[in-house]
Amino acid sequence: MSAVAFFLFTLIYFSSSCCSAARFQHRHRYMERKLMIALASKIGINYGRQGKDIPSPYQSINFIKSIKAGHVKLYDADPETLTLLSHTNLYVSITVHNHQITSLGTNQTTAEDWVKTNILPYYPQTQIRFVLVGNEILSVQDRNITSNLVPAMRKIVNALRAHGIHNIKVGTPLPMDSLRSTFPPSNSTFREDIAGPLMLPLLKFLNGTNSYFFINLQPYYRWLRNPMNTSLDFALFQGNSTYTDPRTGLVYHNLVDQMLDSVILAMTKLGYPHIRIAISETGWPNSGDIDETGANILNAATYNRNLIKKMTAIPPIGTPARPGLPIPTFVFSLFNENKKSGSGTQRHWGILHPDGTPIYDIDFTGQKPLTGFNPLPKPTNNVPYKGQMWCVPVEGAKEAELEEALRMACGRSNTTCAALAPGKECYEPVSIYWHARYAVSSYWAQFRTQNVGCYFNGLAHETTTNPGNDRCKFPSVTL
Repeated sequence: MSAVAFFLFTLIYFSSSCCSAARFQHRHRYMERKLMIALASKIGINYGRQGKDIPSPYQSINFIKSIKAGHVKLYDADPETLTLLSHTNLYVSITVHNHQITSLGTNQTTAEDWVKTNILPYYPQTQIRFVLVGNEILSVQDRNITSNLVPAMRKIVNALRAHGIHNIKVGTPLPMDSLRSTFPPSNSTFREDIAGPLMLPLLKFLNGTNSYFFINLQPYYRWLRNPMNTSLDFALFQGNSTYTDPRTGLVYHNLVDQMLDSVILAMTKLGYPHIRIAISETGWPNSGDIDETGANILNAATYNRNLIKKMTAIPPIGTPARPGLPIPTFVFSLFNENKKSGSGTQRHWGILHPDGTPIYDIDFTGQKPLTGFNPLPKPTNNVPYKGQMWCVPVEGAKEAELEEALRMACGRSNTTCAALAPGKECYEPVSIYWHARYAVSSYWAQFRTQNVGCYFNGLAHETTTNPGNDRCKFPSVTL
């Protein structure tokens, strides 16, 4: 071959290779964008099972299909559920338990075994799209878990790639308290204790794998902490109130956009301005304790309906900092979960009753007009309650459980049950029920400021009706 011919051959070859590479990259970006929009357009539902009356996986999946959710997020990798989800149109997210992270992060073989056990038997018939490593790991005290988070994520990706799987993204859901400050959004930064050791490696991983930063976003609690400075309408995507960030000039019409941009701008300050964002949990409680203002069915329905309308809009709306950005979103949650501890709202985020009937109507496709839903009961707790509250056992509580509650409440402090001593003002009537009734209310009133809730493993609830009498004054809390 002559020198000229060789030169022409080389030029044509490399030109063709470059064009092929460019076409491949363009097609890859196109497919990524298409997948991103598809994931975002299918509103997801969180399927938690911490309840005494949660229906079977078979029934639950049928309920999920009936509400026309497009994606379901599991808090585990339950084999029965993953099998039942095969050959459905549902995208699926599965979760690695927090306690598994350390072993996965320190051993590639363990990660490969996890993928072989929890993904390969079901994929691709079950459309697994996200693997979430842990859930809000910042609440876990074990530093080994935190330090092994990103290594575990990396090893799971390696195992997926080894089996030719490229369309499953790996991430981890973090809470808003991973940020030191969030208001205004331009002032947001990640907490100093995690910015370097955790967030930088995590963001580098997400950027390198083109994955999502998953955030658990609950505007209800943000609004509840400061209802005077944030209007309820602003939190519920309605009304005409706006907020303008003084540094960026960006105008916000709802609290969700404000919170999302806080995360986006915090990532930008660490050098990662383009990482995609997904909402792994968001919703509004349909009920709660007496002092949990605004937790009611009307507000829950309004929030979720407006949220879905926004997130399913075509073209995507995005946020002020990232207009046009598709945001995969998971509503929290499918059912109320009455085995959860904490305040009343912790157990009341569901959209369905255990029999599948709706707590309130909702359209996960976002196509139903907001005016097309049936009227809902007017709330009675959109303003803070002012008055006394007591904590009393629920109706039908078993005597053995009441006896245990009585023993626990009276055992922590000598003063809690002093009025129940023989001859004292609350000693009579002498019964387990009466003594437990007093002890529960006294214990709660005494230690409420130390995060003691009126729950007692489902045994008690708050009331505004005075349970005492003229002789025996039950301790109470005044709001």
